Amino acid sequence: MLRLAVVFPDLLGTYGDGGNGEVLAARAGARGMDVEVLDVTIGSGLPGADLYLLGGGEDGPQRLACDLLAEGGLLERYRDGAHVFAVCAGLQILGTSFSVEGDASYPGLGVVAATTTRGPSRSVGDLATLVQGRMMVGFENHGGDTVLGADLSPLGDVVIGRGNDGRVDGYAGPRVWATYAHGPVLAQNPWLADEILARVSGRTLAPWPSVADRLYAERCAQLSSRRPDADRTAGRR
Repeated sequence: MLRLAVVFPDLLGTYGDGGNGEVLAARAGARGMDVEVLDVTIGSGLPGADLYLLGGGEDGPQRLACDLLAEGGLLERYRDGAHVFAVCAGLQILGTSFSVEGDASYPGLGVVAATTTRGPSRSVGDLATLVQGRMMVGFENHGGDTVLGADLSPLGDVVIGRGNDGRVDGYAGPRVWATYAHGPVLAQNPWLADEILARVSGRTLAPWPSVADRLYAERCAQLSSRRPDADRTAGRR
């Protein structure tokens, strides 16, 4: 049984990122896997899971989610072998510190060596990132600048938008992935959903063609027609 925990959709669900869990469950089920999706709400405690999915949220809910995840032992579960996929506020929570409410800094969970401070302005719009030779598409809406520690690799290089700092987006490790891309991003990028699913399940996945592949190709074509340099400059507003 593959257990997927969608963490605090009532706090970290501003942009529909809880849909990432639905996507993974559907794609796993199509390959014959037994899947259980757990919606972790406030007061329910943090259950055991193979993969924890964190989404985006506003400052107050982000701080509360961080407190609850610290109490629930997400760091310990990660160290014991669980996987984590995080978006936006979730990305920031997993780091060592993040800024909320202006310049106020708040301790993160310390799952990865990353710090987030307030950027000069908010970045809103399309986000396209080159991840190991493939385009990841989505949209961003955040005001953070994220700096990665020396031993932490970015998820990919920004082509359109801002991501962490106008150059790279997110981060990736053996059992953790993070991005500033909403969408939900795994619905928009079926190849990425399958890569994560294969890693978490330990299985080689057979192809599963669907309408998501066509929509992904169309989105890539639309974004490829734009001027990356102009978009990157706009992202630094």
